[in-house]
Order: sequence, then structure tokens, then C-alpha cells
Amino acid sequence: MWEFDRHYRDFLNSAKTEREAVALINEIAEKSGFSPHPGSTQPIRMVKSFLGKSVALCLSGKRPIDEGINLIVSHLDSPRLDLKQNPLYEEIDLAFMKTHYYGGIKKFQWLTRPLAVHGRVIRSDESPLDIVVGEDDTDPVFTVVDILPHLARKVQTDKKVSEAFEVEKLNLMVGSIPFGNKDTKDRFKLAVLKLLNERYGLVEEDLISAELEVVPAGGARDVGWDQGLTGAYGHDDRSCVFTSLRAIVDLETPRKTALVLFVDKEEIGSDGATGAKSKFLESVVADLLIAHGKEPLYNEIHKILMHSRAISADVSTALDPDYQDVHEKRNAARLGCGICLTKFTGSGGKYGASDANAEYVEWLRNLFNKHEVVWQTGELGKVDEGGGGTVAKFLAFYGMQIIDCGPPVLSMHSPFEVAHKGDIYMTYKAYKVFLES
Repeated sequence: MWEFDRHYRDFLNSAKTEREAVALINEIAEKSGFSPHPGSTQPIRMVKSFLGKSVALCLSGKRPIDEGINLIVSHLDSPRLDLKQNPLYEEIDLAFMKTHYYGGIKKFQWLTRPLAVHGRVIRSDESPLDIVVGEDDTDPVFTVVDILPHLARKVQTDKKVSEAFEVEKLNLMVGSIPFGNKDTKDRFKLAVLKLLNERYGLVEEDLISAELEVVPAGGARDVGWDQGLTGAYGHDDRSCVFTSLRAIVDLETPRKTALVLFVDKEEIGSDGATGAKSKFLESVVADLLIAHGKEPLYNEIHKILMHSRAISADVSTALDPDYQDVHEKRNAARLGCGICLTKFTGSGGKYGASDANAEYVEWLRNLFNKHEVVWQTGELGKVDEGGGGTVAKFLAFYGMQIIDCGPPVLSMHSPFEVAHKGDIYMTYKAYKVFLES
């Protein structure tokens, strides 16, 4: 467990964005014998990525692919701040960059903390530039400032939390030294542009064709005297990304074809070309059929998916010791009690949920029991308390059996989420026996 956690933390520190995660997954996959063009050598080990933001690993099994596949799907994106397309400006002799939050965040959690900038810029000559600033000890960091408590009563303290922290004030502080003399217009903004040009060859217009993400600076850390917990940005959902990646890499020849799918955009509804609603999964299955010497007919692709078993690999909320009143304790997951089976998500009267069949739940729990996987069940809080969703309902569209299954997490969607090392290891073990089954 401790050794597994060390590798997991290295992954978290190296994959803070979906692009970084895809690049690292491709690197690990190819070192493990997976190839974009696997040929006909058995077993087929195929890796396929799309637009640098989604990727799939496939390992052919002993049984014909027509009988269906064992599929695990997780998402690569995490809540964050994105820089706007025209971000740079100055105000009272300081330089800032405008941001637009991504996914469900508590805005106040992103104030007054060290932040890093990760991402890609496509320059006017079409050359890409990957940027990471704020992670090395010699790097500067960035921050979003906040009002001091002595002056906060009217603008924050007396307001509801949802109104006290305005999104247009989540501005990233990026500079304080001017360029030129006092008569130079926008001299603090110009100083930042001069630095970006000298260091990276960028001009201001290049920021329009950029995807720059603001994430917490610093690496994953042990939490607690006993170090049994891991605190980090991005447990949701890179804990499931790493455990499912390791599960398929560590397989030899499974009984049925194993497919691990990593998608983008889950935190904002799974739309877009790289989200779970896209046709990427169908394209991967088509390539699998070709690798097996079969014609990738539309009805064959859908027949395979309909006969498949799947896990929507996503984290669950853990019972919060300080906010137990929002949970229903008999149906709440707990840290340190293993991977969590979540039969349905959604909200209210199960609205927006796929709701796994009882037969599938029985099959999966028996599988876990047989292989001594520590597991539990859980729901997302009390009925009508809130709610949320995963990619499960989008894959259920194909008719496959699917259930949400992942480790419980505290402080979900915050810049520093907390997970139990034992739960992470059991997640790996659960995914591996599922793919082998």
C-alpha cells in the first residue's frame, strides 16, 4: 500500500491537467508494450489518444471480442481556474490575469493560496508551447488576493457565501514591476508582456489561442501523524485514472477484452469532442475490431458495447465528521473502509441517474468478496440534500451494465482533497480483478 501510494503521488504531481495526464498515460502505456498500431500479435495491446485530452488502453482477452468487453471509464479533468482569452490587465500599479472557474468550486477556497499555471499556447507560427510555472522551488507562484477581515463586514461577512465572493474578482496577481517611465501607458502590463516575450517568444495575441489552467502549486502530501491519508489536488478523479491505468498495465491476458477509457470534460457535463458523450469509445472499439481482423460494422460495435460490463470509475463523498447532518449514516461511505459501490447518483428522486441493476451489483460484490477486495456502499448525502452525476448514464446509453465505483474522498472539489491510502490501494485491486474477470 505504501509503495503504491508513492507511485500514485508521483502521478498526481506530474499530471495536474488533462493534457499532462494523457501525455503521461501514453508514456507509461508504451513502456508497458501498448502501441497505437499493435498489429496482429496476441494479446493485442493498443493505446489510442485523441486531441491530447482523451485516451484509451485495450488488452485483448481469451474470449472473442463479440462477447463484450470489461470497461473502466474515468475522467481526467478536475475543478480549477482557467485564464480567459484576453486575460492580462493592470490596476493600481499591479498586473493581473482574468480567470473563469471550471467545474463546481467553492470560490473562497482559491483565494490567498500559492497557485501555478499549467497549459499550452499555440503561437502565431502554429508552434505549440507547453508551460508549467509555480511547481519548482525556484519558480514564482501566483495568487488571488482577498480583503482583510477588518474591512470585510459589508463586502463579505454580512453576505451569503454564494454572494460574498464574486467570480469576476478571482483575478490572478502576476506582476508588480513597471516597464518604462511613469508616462508609459499600461507599463505594468507591458512589463509582463516583455517578460513573456523574452522567456517564451509570446505576444499578447498568442494568449487567445491558449489553454492555461490555474491549479494549486505544490505536490501531494501525507496527512496526519500516522501518514495514513494523502492530501492533494485532483484525487477527483485522478485517483481512479491512476488505479485503472495500473490495473490494465499489470494484467497479462484477461478472460475478456479489457478496455480502460480516460475522458475529459466530466466536471462540466461531459460535452465536447473529448467528453464521455463523444464518439471516441465507438472509434476505439472499431479499431479493436480491425486489430482482430474483423470489419468494424456499426451494428457490431454496438452489439459489443451492449454485451459489456463497465465501471464508472469516480470518487465518492466520504462521511464528513464535522458535517454528519448532510449524510444518511447507514448509506454513507467512510474513509478507510475500502472502495465504494454507488448504485445510483443523480439528485432528488434519482433524477439524472443510470441506477445499476440488482443482478449486476450482486455479480460485482461477489467478485470483490471472492478476491478479498475491501468494499462498501454509499450515496451522495441525504435524499434532497443535494446531488451530482458521473459519466455512468452516458455509457448506459449503449445498454451496457454499469455502476459507479471509486474511493471515498473528503473535501471533494477543493484545492486539497483527502483520501485514505488503503482505499486507493483497494481501488486498484478492485479494478484489476474486474478487468481480469
